[in-house]
Amino acid sequence: MSSNPKGSESTEAHAIPVQTGETPIAGAKHDESVRGRAYEISLARGGEPGHELDDWLQAERELQTL
Repeated sequence: MSSNPKGSESTEAHAIPVQTGETPIAGAKHDESVRGRAYEISLARGGEPGHELDDWLQAERELQTL
């Protein structure tokens, strides 16, 4: 018999560090820039919901070319 009663296992998610080459601050600044541009794109097309991912990806592409 195990020392842990059935059902007592933790279902808590654990963060796995990802090596991206960016510091957390640089990544946060990048996300903030993308978020702002995606919002501008959303407003330009009338703010219709359901295109959030498209707006985000377009903003990332535009900012990569700068």
